[in-house]
Amino acid sequence: MIKRISIVLTLFILHACTQPEPDRTLGLISENGMVVSANPLATQVGVEILEAGGTAFDAAIAVKYMLAVTYPIAGNIGGGGFIIYRTADGERGALDFRETAPGLAHRDMYLDEEGEVVFGKSQLGHLAAGVPGTVAGMDEIYQRFGTLPFADLIQPAIDVARDGYVNSQFQAEQLNRFVSVIEQANTITPDLVRDEPWEEGDVITFEDLAKTLERIRDFGRDGFYKGETARLIVEEMERGGGIISYQDLENYQAVWREPVEVEYRGHRVTSMPPSSSGGVVLAQLLLGSEAFDFADMGHNTAESIHIMTELKRRAYADRATHLGDKDFVDVPINELLNPEYIEQRNSTIQPDTATPSSEIKEGEVERIESFETTHFSVVDQFGNAVSVTTTVNSFFGNKVMVAGAGFFLNNEMDDFSIKPGFPNQFGLVGGEANAIEPGKRMLSSMTPTIVEKDDDLYMVLGTPGGSTIITNVYQVILNVIDHGMTMQEAVDARKIHAQWLPDEIVLERGVISSEIRQQLEEKGHSLREINQIGRFQAIMKRADGTLEGAADTTRTGDSTALGH
Repeated sequence: MIKRISIVLTLFILHACTQPEPDRTLGLISENGMVVSANPLATQVGVEILEAGGTAFDAAIAVKYMLAVTYPIAGNIGGGGFIIYRTADGERGALDFRETAPGLAHRDMYLDEEGEVVFGKSQLGHLAAGVPGTVAGMDEIYQRFGTLPFADLIQPAIDVARDGYVNSQFQAEQLNRFVSVIEQANTITPDLVRDEPWEEGDVITFEDLAKTLERIRDFGRDGFYKGETARLIVEEMERGGGIISYQDLENYQAVWREPVEVEYRGHRVTSMPPSSSGGVVLAQLLLGSEAFDFADMGHNTAESIHIMTELKRRAYADRATHLGDKDFVDVPINELLNPEYIEQRNSTIQPDTATPSSEIKEGEVERIESFETTHFSVVDQFGNAVSVTTTVNSFFGNKVMVAGAGFFLNNEMDDFSIKPGFPNQFGLVGGEANAIEPGKRMLSSMTPTIVEKDDDLYMVLGTPGGSTIITNVYQVILNVIDHGMTMQEAVDARKIHAQWLPDEIVLERGVISSEIRQQLEEKGHSLREINQIGRFQAIMKRADGTLEGAADTTRTGDSTALGH
């Protein structure tokens, strides 16, 4: 039995570390396994599983369930996500546990009688929820790869849910930020809504969630998709006007898929296929980048930012037109990644002039913002690696906590194309391929990724950030391969983002000088600053065989790396 996890966490526990190289910034170094996640308690339980002899797959399950307790912003059992894995013997694969549209969903469900989008209907409240996939995903991983008793993997999360954990400053700020809208969305006010503000150091407990996790412990996926938990979900839907049914829950299945793979400067990059757009768009960006010498251009210069932006606009335009759930539509992955197509698509890039998005494909959209997802990376002492990105979409999903069950539901229905040409909350425009259909998975930008070098594990990486996820992963890969950064340096480096629409470059505050800004504006680019892009959790296998865990501590959050 895995020892009961302590509420009070010592953040600097590690068993093997080396001194930083001169003039280089390194993450945590470990000789054996490594876990990097958005929450210190989740990271710790993952390391405890590894120390008990578990694999990266065992640890990933334990981390995921702990995040469901300690990171309600995005860690969840009411949402879904994706897994990319690489076993110690080199097998690579992908698991899609993305949410699905309920059986009563239809393509015009968020439009009024005039055919116009009803603002907020796909984002806030019960009707915004897709059928959750997380529990089914963890069950699939356990059935195929689990080695320790499942009860040992989920029990730490049950204990913390019941006994409580200490609130961080970051989480207190987010709870206070959203408490009023959470109260508005719920038919029965959850315990998280209280009169006084949440503060750092408050102890948070989730008694109802503990009972839900116990049912999963005792009955596996049936403890969520059938029985008491299913009853609580359906009753919540009935009270709030949602449409998820018993049949929707019972019929949900996670899907094993062939990952998207591409070579970039001698490295094999493995990422997520549709229903995520992440792997295809990332692959297009990397294939397009082969024609440009980013090392010679320099990191985040006007020249390199311009070229990256041009590549991104074309790839995101293809995303809007061609990508959707491959179980429902024919996604032309091979054609989109054909070198001749990539060359033709990028032949119009001019070194000194921005290409207006209207010339790439017509459309209109307002702004891009980053919303909440969470990612974690795990490598074990045996050489297995797991990259996991999960979400409830917005912060706290649709803001509805299932009464009696203790978890928030997602608002992933907003990731469908709710009307052709109309942007979702991330500014992403979709077409017919991503239209709403019962049982269909909505298109995602999540991009869990594994990189190999010389047929050996090299990087395990991913990040939250809505539409910025793909470009963030792309930049970290370039930072390491083209610019020679350590994993921590690549993660810490300020990022930029661009997509097809809106026609602008989004800059993380402090990323460029006023001189570079002027140079980009002279090329015809419109620029806008935001405070933060992404929150990476990554691992690199170094030349000496040690692991570098890079937790993103330079941006707001509680990211933590621990090794053993």
